[in-house]
Amino acid sequence: MKSRTETEMMNLILSTAKEDERVRAVILNGSRANPNVRKDIFQDYDIVYIVRKMESFTCDHSWVDVFGERVMMQMPEEKVLPPADGHGRFPYLMQFMDGNRIDLTLIPAEKMDELLDPDSLSVLLLDKDELIGAIPPASDRDYLIKKPDAQEFADLCNEFWWITMNISKGLWRRELTYAMFMYEQINRNVLMTMLEWKAGIAADFTKSAGKAGKYLSDFLPAEDWEQFEATYSDAEFENIWEALFTMCSLFRKTAVEVAEKLGFKYPFEDDKRVTAFLKHVRSLPADASSIY
Repeated sequence: MKSRTETEMMNLILSTAKEDERVRAVILNGSRANPNVRKDIFQDYDIVYIVRKMESFTCDHSWVDVFGERVMMQMPEEKVLPPADGHGRFPYLMQFMDGNRIDLTLIPAEKMDELLDPDSLSVLLLDKDELIGAIPPASDRDYLIKKPDAQEFADLCNEFWWITMNISKGLWRRELTYAMFMYEQINRNVLMTMLEWKAGIAADFTKSAGKAGKYLSDFLPAEDWEQFEATYSDAEFENIWEALFTMCSLFRKTAVEVAEKLGFKYPFEDDKRVTAFLKHVRSLPADASSIY
């Protein structure tokens, strides 16, 4: 099946809105509204329809069939797991057979002021009633790496070194899921935030690292990125230990650089004591009856 072009998709999205009296305004968000983003074949169409008679849409979902044959659709507001937000928006997440995807969110016009979040990546495509008013030119200004203050820096360092001890506990117990949850879901995000701050300093906080840091490799020195890649491990406990110490090394190096550039204090004593603790836990026999 041949993929529909961007022009074809945008014409379909707009013609559907124009022909339906219930749809009063259309806004484009996301990467397609970002003039700085690299275009690729997986870019979604993040669309907001401001509508009247919301319930007439949500009582019969067949109206979205106009957008094409789907691989599948997700409607978060009708799900139990994860639970619905229940705030009044209604998203339709649609992956189509031709490779295109539309994430279409309905917002009732009467709740527009409450539910329409300000977003610098917004392009007004249609406004039948002048509900929206003027929108500044789209940019990624809301998504730029933000300069931390001293408290934020101290808190991030504290979080990183504290969580490493949780990881060590999970590794000694051979609790793979717990250890990797702490490692990947918590400390990796902490590390990435510190790396983003370093990238932000280099770019005078005028760049975005992208969702989940997806552009970090563009802003970091090659040696830092290679070290970051080495923080990913398989499920072998010894390999996770090695990756953890690599993560600690990269965090330390990056945090010290950030502290020096921004005039903050790096917690060298916490680092020293926790690192010694990690090495000690790694050396404990599996049948140890006490930590020390």
